[in-house]
Amino acid sequence: MTHMPVVLLGTSLYTPKDSISNDELVATFNQYVAQYNQEHAAAIEAGTVEALSESSSAFIEKASGIKSRFVVDKAGILNPDIMKPQFAPRANDELSLQAEIGVAAAEQALANAGVAAADIDMVIVANSNMQRAYPAMAVEIQSALGCGGFAFDMNVACSSATFGVQMAANAIAAGSAKRVLIINAEICTAHLNFRERDSHFIFGDAATALVLVHADLVDAAAAHKGFNIVDTYLWTQFSNNIRNNAGFLNRTEVGNDPLAADKLFVQNGRKVFKEVCPAVGEHIVTHLHKNQIEPTNVRRFWLHQANLTMNELIAKRVLGRPATAEESPTILDTYANTSSAGSVIAMHLHHADMQAGDLGVLSSFGAGYSIGSVIVEKR
Repeated sequence: MTHMPVVLLGTSLYTPKDSISNDELVATFNQYVAQYNQEHAAAIEAGTVEALSESSSAFIEKASGIKSRFVVDKAGILNPDIMKPQFAPRANDELSLQAEIGVAAAEQALANAGVAAADIDMVIVANSNMQRAYPAMAVEIQSALGCGGFAFDMNVACSSATFGVQMAANAIAAGSAKRVLIINAEICTAHLNFRERDSHFIFGDAATALVLVHADLVDAAAAHKGFNIVDTYLWTQFSNNIRNNAGFLNRTEVGNDPLAADKLFVQNGRKVFKEVCPAVGEHIVTHLHKNQIEPTNVRRFWLHQANLTMNELIAKRVLGRPATAEESPTILDTYANTSSAGSVIAMHLHHADMQAGDLGVLSSFGAGYSIGSVIVEKR
Protein backbone atom coordinates (compact mmCIF):
# COMPACT_ATOMS: atom_id res chain seq x y z
CA MET A 1 0.00 0.00 0.00
CA THR A 2 1.36 3.40 -0.96
CA HIS A 3 1.31 6.34 1.41
CA MET A 4 2.42 9.95 1.56
CA PRO A 5 6.00 10.70 2.71
CA VAL A 6 4.53 12.04 5.94
CA VAL A 7 4.50 10.62 9.46
CA LEU A 8 2.13 11.61 12.25
CA LEU A 9 4.70 11.32 15.01
CA GLY A 10 3.04 12.70 18.13
CA THR A 11 -0.34 13.58 19.67
CA SER A 12 -1.41 15.20 22.92
CA LEU A 13 -4.35 16.22 25.09
CA TYR A 14 -4.70 19.11 27.52
CA THR A 15 -7.80 19.53 29.68
CA PRO A 16 -8.65 22.20 32.27
CA LYS A 17 -8.61 21.09 35.90
CA ASP A 18 -12.37 21.48 36.43
CA SER A 19 -15.14 19.19 35.19
CA ILE A 20 -18.92 19.59 35.37
CA SER A 21 -21.21 16.58 35.70
CA ASN A 22 -24.64 16.40 34.13
CA ASP A 23 -26.21 16.62 37.58
CA GLU A 24 -24.36 19.86 38.34
CA LEU A 25 -25.24 21.38 34.98
CA VAL A 26 -28.90 20.39 35.28
CA ALA A 27 -29.19 21.80 38.79
CA THR A 28 -28.11 25.23 37.54
CA PHE A 29 -30.27 25.06 34.42
CA ASN A 30 -33.38 24.07 36.37
CA GLN A 31 -32.78 26.84 38.89
CA TYR A 32 -32.67 29.31 36.00
CA VAL A 33 -35.88 27.81 34.55
CA ALA A 34 -37.67 28.18 37.89
CA GLN A 35 -36.58 31.81 38.18
CA TYR A 36 -37.61 32.58 34.61
CA ASN A 37 -41.02 30.95 34.91
CA GLN A 38 -41.68 32.75 38.18
CA GLU A 39 -40.69 36.14 36.77
CA HIS A 40 -42.89 35.61 33.70
CA ALA A 41 -45.77 33.86 35.47
CA ALA A 42 -48.43 36.38 34.41
CA ALA A 43 -47.37 36.33 30.76
CA ILE A 44 -47.17 32.53 30.80
CA GLU A 45 -50.67 32.38 32.27
CA ALA A 46 -51.91 34.79 29.57
CA GLY A 47 -50.31 32.68 26.87
CA THR A 48 -48.05 35.46 25.56
CA VAL A 49 -44.85 33.83 26.85
CA GLU A 50 -43.99 30.15 26.70
CA ALA A 51 -42.87 28.50 29.93
CA LEU A 52 -39.43 26.94 29.93
CA SER A 53 -39.04 23.21 30.54
CA GLU A 54 -36.56 21.68 32.95
CA SER A 55 -33.71 19.47 31.84
CA SER A 56 -32.47 16.20 33.38
CA SER A 57 -29.33 14.10 33.42
CA ALA A 58 -31.27 11.20 31.93
CA PHE A 59 -32.39 13.37 29.01
CA ILE A 60 -28.84 14.58 28.35
CA GLU A 61 -27.30 11.12 28.40
CA LYS A 62 -30.03 9.65 26.20
CA ALA A 63 -29.81 12.51 23.70
CA SER A 64 -26.02 12.62 23.45
CA GLY A 65 -24.16 10.01 25.48
CA ILE A 66 -22.48 12.84 27.42
CA LYS A 67 -22.01 12.47 31.19
CA SER A 68 -19.55 15.26 32.00
CA ARG A 69 -17.29 17.87 30.41
CA PHE A 70 -14.07 19.72 31.26
CA VAL A 71 -14.40 23.50 31.45
CA VAL A 72 -12.06 26.47 31.74
CA ASP A 73 -14.38 28.22 34.23
CA LYS A 74 -16.78 26.21 36.36
CA ALA A 75 -18.02 28.95 38.71
CA GLY A 76 -19.47 31.20 36.01
CA ILE A 77 -21.22 28.38 34.19
CA LEU A 78 -22.84 27.05 37.36
CA ASN A 79 -24.03 30.46 38.54
CA PRO A 80 -27.70 30.75 37.42
CA ASP A 81 -27.32 34.54 37.19
CA ILE A 82 -24.32 34.25 34.83
CA MET A 83 -24.35 30.84 33.08
CA LYS A 84 -21.23 31.40 31.02
CA PRO A 85 -17.49 31.10 31.63
CA GLN A 86 -15.82 34.25 32.90
CA PHE A 87 -12.19 35.22 32.39
CA ALA A 88 -10.04 38.04 33.66
CA PRO A 89 -8.88 40.32 30.84
CA ARG A 90 -5.23 40.01 29.84
CA ALA A 91 -2.88 42.70 28.63
CA ASN A 92 -1.66 42.58 25.04
CA ASP A 93 1.81 41.58 26.18
CA GLU A 94 0.45 38.58 28.12
CA LEU A 95 -0.14 35.17 26.57
CA SER A 96 -3.79 34.95 25.54
CA LEU A 97 -6.02 32.31 27.11
CA GLN A 98 -6.47 30.31 23.91
CA ALA A 99 -2.74 30.46 23.18
CA GLU A 100 -2.03 29.33 26.74
CA ILE A 101 -3.95 26.06 26.43
CA GLY A 102 -2.62 25.62 22.89
CA VAL A 103 0.96 25.91 24.13
CA ALA A 104 0.25 23.34 26.86
CA ALA A 105 -1.03 20.83 24.29
CA ALA A 106 1.78 21.63 21.85
CA GLU A 107 4.52 21.05 24.41
CA GLN A 108 3.11 17.60 25.19
CA ALA A 109 2.85 16.65 21.51
CA LEU A 110 6.40 17.82 20.78
CA ALA A 111 7.70 15.79 23.72
CA ASN A 112 5.78 12.72 22.57
CA ALA A 113 7.15 13.12 19.06
CA GLY A 114 10.70 13.81 20.23
CA VAL A 115 10.79 16.98 18.14
CA ALA A 116 12.23 20.29 19.33
CA ALA A 117 10.03 23.36 18.99
CA ALA A 118 12.85 25.17 17.19
CA ASP A 119 12.76 22.51 14.44
CA ILE A 120 9.07 23.14 13.66
CA ASP A 121 8.78 25.23 10.50
CA MET A 122 4.97 25.44 10.16
CA VAL A 123 2.32 25.98 12.86
CA ILE A 124 -1.42 25.72 12.25
CA VAL A 125 -4.09 26.56 14.81
CA ALA A 126 -7.22 24.83 13.49
CA ASN A 127 -10.26 25.69 15.63
CA SER A 128 -13.99 26.29 15.52
CA ASN A 129 -13.49 29.65 17.22
CA MET A 130 -10.61 32.09 17.52
CA GLN A 131 -10.20 34.38 20.49
CA ARG A 132 -9.61 37.33 18.18
CA ALA A 133 -9.37 38.18 14.51
CA TYR A 134 -5.66 39.01 14.55
CA PRO A 135 -2.80 38.66 15.16
CA ALA A 136 -3.18 34.97 14.41
CA MET A 137 -3.25 32.66 17.41
CA ALA A 138 -0.82 30.41 15.54
CA VAL A 139 1.74 33.19 15.28
CA GLU A 140 1.38 33.91 19.00
CA ILE A 141 1.94 30.24 19.81
CA GLN A 142 4.82 30.03 17.33
CA SER A 143 6.50 32.87 19.22
CA ALA A 144 5.77 31.43 22.67
CA LEU A 145 7.25 28.05 21.72
CA GLY A 146 10.18 29.39 19.71
CA CYS A 147 9.21 27.67 16.47
CA GLY A 148 10.66 28.71 13.12
CA GLY A 149 9.06 29.08 9.72
CA PHE A 150 5.52 30.42 9.47
CA ALA A 151 2.14 30.06 11.17
CA PHE A 152 -1.52 30.68 10.42
CA ASP A 153 -5.03 30.11 11.77
CA MET A 154 -7.76 28.19 9.95
CA ASN A 155 -11.39 27.40 10.72
CA VAL A 156 -13.58 24.65 9.30
CA ALA A 157 -15.63 24.27 12.48
CA CYS A 158 -15.54 20.74 13.94
CA SER A 159 -13.66 19.46 10.89
CA SER A 160 -10.72 21.80 11.43
CA ALA A 161 -8.32 19.08 12.67
CA THR A 162 -8.59 16.82 9.62
CA PHE A 163 -8.50 19.80 7.26
CA GLY A 164 -5.37 20.93 9.09
CA VAL A 165 -3.80 17.51 8.65
CA GLN A 166 -4.33 17.71 4.89
CA MET A 167 -2.79 21.20 4.78
CA ALA A 168 0.20 19.98 6.77
CA ALA A 169 0.66 16.73 4.85
CA ASN A 170 0.45 18.50 1.49
CA ALA A 171 2.97 21.12 2.62
CA ILE A 172 5.41 18.44 3.73
CA ALA A 173 4.93 16.40 0.54
CA ALA A 174 5.43 19.53 -1.57
CA GLY A 175 8.58 20.54 0.30
CA SER A 176 7.31 23.82 1.75
CA ALA A 177 7.61 22.46 5.31
CA LYS A 178 9.48 19.64 7.02
CA ARG A 179 7.95 19.51 10.49
CA VAL A 180 4.44 20.80 11.20
CA LEU A 181 2.62 21.43 14.46
CA ILE A 182 -1.21 21.43 14.37
CA ILE A 183 -3.07 22.73 17.42
CA ASN A 184 -6.79 22.51 18.25
CA ALA A 185 -7.34 24.82 21.23
CA GLU A 186 -11.07 24.76 21.82
CA ILE A 187 -12.86 26.83 24.47
CA CYS A 188 -16.27 25.68 23.27
CA THR A 189 -18.15 26.66 26.43
CA ALA A 190 -17.64 30.31 25.53
CA HIS A 191 -19.88 30.00 22.45
CA LEU A 192 -22.52 27.83 24.12
CA ASN A 193 -25.93 29.12 25.23
CA PHE A 194 -26.28 27.53 28.67
CA ARG A 195 -29.91 28.74 28.83
CA GLU A 196 -31.02 26.63 25.84
CA ARG A 197 -32.36 23.22 26.91
CA ASP A 198 -31.57 21.29 23.72
CA SER A 199 -27.90 22.30 23.59
CA HIS A 200 -26.75 23.56 27.01
CA PHE A 201 -24.95 20.26 27.67
CA ILE A 202 -23.18 19.71 24.35
CA PHE A 203 -19.72 21.24 24.64
CA GLY A 204 -16.60 20.99 26.77
CA ASP A 205 -13.16 22.60 26.63
CA ALA A 206 -9.88 20.94 25.63
CA ALA A 207 -6.78 21.38 23.52
CA THR A 208 -5.01 18.81 21.36
CA ALA A 209 -1.96 18.89 19.14
CA LEU A 210 -0.43 16.80 16.36
CA VAL A 211 3.14 16.72 15.06
CA LEU A 212 3.67 15.72 11.42
CA VAL A 213 7.14 15.31 9.89
CA HIS A 214 8.67 14.22 6.60
CA ALA A 215 9.30 10.47 6.66
CA ASP A 216 12.99 10.98 5.82
CA LEU A 217 13.46 12.88 9.09
CA VAL A 218 12.33 10.02 11.33
CA ASP A 219 15.49 8.52 12.80
CA ALA A 220 16.14 4.83 13.30
CA ALA A 221 15.27 5.01 17.00
CA ALA A 222 11.73 6.09 16.08
CA ALA A 223 11.38 3.86 13.02
CA HIS A 224 8.22 2.20 14.34
CA LYS A 225 6.80 5.24 16.12
CA GLY A 226 3.67 7.00 14.96
CA PHE A 227 1.59 6.56 11.83
CA ASN A 228 2.20 6.88 8.12
CA ILE A 229 -0.31 9.21 6.46
CA VAL A 230 -1.84 7.07 3.72
CA ASP A 231 -4.28 9.61 2.28
CA THR A 232 -6.59 12.51 3.14
CA TYR A 233 -10.03 13.40 1.77
CA LEU A 234 -12.09 16.55 2.37
CA TRP A 235 -15.64 17.63 1.46
CA THR A 236 -17.85 20.66 2.10
CA GLN A 237 -21.40 21.68 1.26
CA PHE A 238 -23.13 24.81 2.52
CA SER A 239 -25.79 24.37 5.20
CA ASN A 240 -27.53 26.72 7.64
CA ASN A 241 -28.25 23.95 10.13
CA ILE A 242 -25.23 24.64 12.36
CA ARG A 243 -24.33 28.30 12.84
CA ASN A 244 -22.54 30.83 15.00
CA ASN A 245 -23.22 34.35 13.73
CA ALA A 246 -20.74 36.17 15.96
CA GLY A 247 -18.47 38.48 13.98
CA PHE A 248 -17.01 41.95 13.75
CA LEU A 249 -19.89 43.21 11.62
CA ASN A 250 -22.49 42.45 14.32
CA ARG A 251 -22.12 45.87 15.93
CA THR A 252 -22.74 47.59 12.59
CA GLU A 253 -25.97 45.77 11.68
CA VAL A 254 -28.87 48.18 12.05
CA GLY A 255 -31.41 47.02 14.62
CA ASN A 256 -29.42 43.91 15.49
CA ASP A 257 -28.45 42.93 19.03
CA PRO A 258 -24.73 41.98 19.04
CA LEU A 259 -25.38 39.88 22.16
CA ALA A 260 -28.40 37.97 20.77
CA ALA A 261 -28.63 34.20 21.17
CA ASP A 262 -27.84 33.56 17.49
CA LYS A 263 -24.35 34.97 18.11
CA LEU A 264 -23.76 31.74 20.02
CA PHE A 265 -23.92 28.12 18.88
CA VAL A 266 -27.22 27.34 17.14
CA GLN A 267 -28.23 24.15 15.36
CA ASN A 268 -31.20 22.29 13.94
CA GLY A 269 -30.27 19.02 15.56
CA ARG A 270 -32.80 16.80 13.82
CA LYS A 271 -31.78 17.96 10.35
CA VAL A 272 -28.09 17.67 11.19
CA PHE A 273 -28.60 14.12 12.40
CA LYS A 274 -30.61 13.14 9.32
CA GLU A 275 -28.27 14.73 6.78
CA VAL A 276 -24.81 14.33 8.27
CA CYS A 277 -24.85 10.66 9.33
CA PRO A 278 -25.30 9.17 5.83
CA ALA A 279 -22.95 11.75 4.31
CA VAL A 280 -20.12 10.88 6.71
CA GLY A 281 -20.60 7.15 6.28
CA GLU A 282 -20.52 7.48 2.50
CA HIS A 283 -17.49 9.78 2.69
CA ILE A 284 -15.43 7.28 4.68
CA VAL A 285 -16.44 4.32 2.50
CA THR A 286 -15.58 6.25 -0.65
CA HIS A 287 -12.22 7.27 0.78
CA LEU A 288 -11.32 3.73 1.77
CA HIS A 289 -12.35 2.24 -1.56
CA LYS A 290 -10.35 4.92 -3.38
CA ASN A 291 -7.33 3.47 -1.59
CA GLN A 292 -8.36 -0.17 -2.21
CA ILE A 293 -9.08 -0.72 1.48
CA GLU A 294 -12.02 -2.74 2.73
CA PRO A 295 -13.67 -1.07 5.73
CA THR A 296 -13.51 -4.32 7.70
CA ASN A 297 -9.70 -4.19 7.40
CA VAL A 298 -9.55 -0.95 9.41
CA ARG A 299 -8.55 -1.56 13.04
CA ARG A 300 -9.74 1.76 14.49
CA PHE A 301 -12.12 4.59 13.59
CA TRP A 302 -11.50 7.79 15.57
CA LEU A 303 -14.71 9.66 14.82
CA HIS A 304 -15.67 13.21 15.73
CA GLN A 305 -17.19 13.12 19.20
CA ALA A 306 -20.48 15.01 18.85
CA ASN A 307 -23.17 12.46 19.58
CA LEU A 308 -23.02 8.79 20.52
CA THR A 309 -25.94 7.69 18.34
CA MET A 310 -24.53 9.53 15.32
CA ASN A 311 -21.21 7.72 15.69
CA GLU A 312 -22.93 4.37 16.10
CA LEU A 313 -24.92 4.90 12.89
CA ILE A 314 -21.88 6.14 10.95
CA ALA A 315 -19.74 3.18 12.03
CA LYS A 316 -22.55 0.77 11.15
CA ARG A 317 -22.86 2.34 7.69
CA VAL A 318 -19.12 1.95 7.13
CA LEU A 319 -18.72 -1.58 8.50
CA GLY A 320 -22.10 -3.01 7.56
CA ARG A 321 -22.64 -4.00 11.21
CA PRO A 322 -22.46 -2.35 14.63
CA ALA A 323 -18.91 -1.40 15.59
CA THR A 324 -17.29 -2.64 18.78
CA ALA A 325 -16.03 -0.16 21.39
CA GLU A 326 -12.50 -1.08 20.30
CA GLU A 327 -13.21 -0.35 16.63
CA SER A 328 -14.92 2.99 17.28
CA PRO A 329 -13.97 4.29 20.74
CA THR A 330 -16.12 6.89 22.47
CA ILE A 331 -14.70 9.65 24.65
CA LEU A 332 -17.56 12.17 24.65
CA ASP A 333 -19.03 10.66 27.83
CA THR A 334 -16.14 12.25 29.75
CA TYR A 335 -15.13 15.15 27.49
CA ALA A 336 -18.42 16.05 25.70
CA ASN A 337 -18.16 17.62 22.26
CA THR A 338 -14.83 19.45 22.03
CA SER A 339 -15.31 20.39 18.38
CA SER A 340 -12.10 20.01 16.34
CA ALA A 341 -10.30 18.35 19.27
CA GLY A 342 -12.75 15.44 19.65
CA SER A 343 -11.46 12.96 17.08
CA VAL A 344 -7.86 13.77 18.08
CA ILE A 345 -8.69 13.04 21.73
CA ALA A 346 -10.10 9.67 20.66
CA MET A 347 -6.92 8.92 18.71
CA HIS A 348 -4.61 10.11 21.48
CA LEU A 349 -6.31 7.92 24.08
CA HIS A 350 -6.96 4.86 21.90
CA HIS A 351 -3.96 4.00 19.73
CA ALA A 352 -1.33 2.46 22.03
CA ASP A 353 -2.50 -1.11 21.33
CA MET A 354 -2.18 -0.84 17.54
CA GLN A 355 0.46 -2.95 15.81
CA ALA A 356 2.63 -2.26 12.76
CA GLY A 357 0.49 -2.35 9.63
CA ASP A 358 -2.79 -1.67 11.45
CA LEU A 359 -5.00 0.88 9.68
CA GLY A 360 -6.97 3.68 11.27
CA VAL A 361 -9.25 6.48 10.11
CA LEU A 362 -9.36 9.89 11.75
CA SER A 363 -12.69 11.47 10.79
CA SER A 364 -14.37 14.75 11.63
CA PHE A 365 -17.57 16.43 10.53
CA GLY A 366 -19.61 19.48 11.40
CA ALA A 367 -20.76 22.93 10.34
CA GLY A 368 -20.36 23.85 6.76
CA TYR A 369 -21.34 21.06 6.27
CA SER A 370 -17.76 19.83 6.34
CA ILE A 371 -16.32 16.32 6.44
CA GLY A 372 -12.67 15.28 6.59
CA SER A 373 -11.00 11.88 6.84
CA VAL A 374 -7.37 10.83 7.22
CA ILE A 375 -6.29 7.22 6.63
CA VAL A 376 -3.22 6.23 8.66
CA GLU A 377 -1.07 3.10 8.97
CA LYS A 378 0.74 2.18 12.17
CA ARG A 379 4.47 2.11 11.56
